[in-house]
Amino acid sequence: MTLAEAGLPVMTLSAFRFGSTRARLWAFGQMQFARGPISRIPQIGFHKLMGTGSGESFSPQPNWSVYAILATWPSLAAAETALREAPPFRRYRDHAVESLTLTAETVSATGLWDQRTPFAVPLFDRPKGLPEPLGVLTRATIRTRSLKAFWAAVPEVSDQTARETGLVFKLGMGEVPWLHQVTFSVWRSFEDMRGFAYRHPAHREAIRQAKDHGWFKEDLFARFRMLSAEGTWNGRPVDIGTLMRA
Repeated sequence: MTLAEAGLPVMTLSAFRFGSTRARLWAFGQMQFARGPISRIPQIGFHKLMGTGSGESFSPQPNWSVYAILATWPSLAAAETALREAPPFRRYRDHAVESLTLTAETVSATGLWDQRTPFAVPLFDRPKGLPEPLGVLTRATIRTRSLKAFWAAVPEVSDQTARETGLVFKLGMGEVPWLHQVTFSVWRSFEDMRGFAYRHPAHREAIRQAKDHGWFKEDLFARFRMLSAEGTWNGRPVDIGTLMRA
């Protein structure tokens, strides 16, 4: 039995792609107008409505076609009910040409997001080993003085990421352009994720620079057990099985 099946907290990430100019303008407007309705969804916990960058990683160039809603819930049942019935999620689906929702439970989390610890981590022993596939979330508030150095490091790391065969899904998001960056990625295994993190010189150097020079005012790193994937993305139906075969 998973934690979610036991009635413990889960995280959802819903991504929506908008096709027409009218739909894109609607979605852009929701960055202001949807915040209140989303915050009033019953049982929703920590949540963020975010834009995305061009490509699939950190990017200073916004993607006006794709927006994302990340949320935490007290149980899998609460998440499923809200995603199915809550008016904000229904309106997003109605305007989008495609959408995808990933559901996951936290394995580990370190750091803060808006001075909070948003992802509930179990207080009892977990089974040994890390799940497959493995979800990874990274989030950072970049110091203004570090913007040039951070963004200079991004292109080479992003190019390396795109060549990783163990990476099956990635979405780069942002709360505030340039300053507040988030990525969520799904890896076939922990070994694939760790191999990328420490095998590539550019990524290792970026980690070192960020630590030595204090690039981030606040950061967070979390790992997740992927429970489900539902919807379509890039024109293809997606579930956990298709993610692993990607």
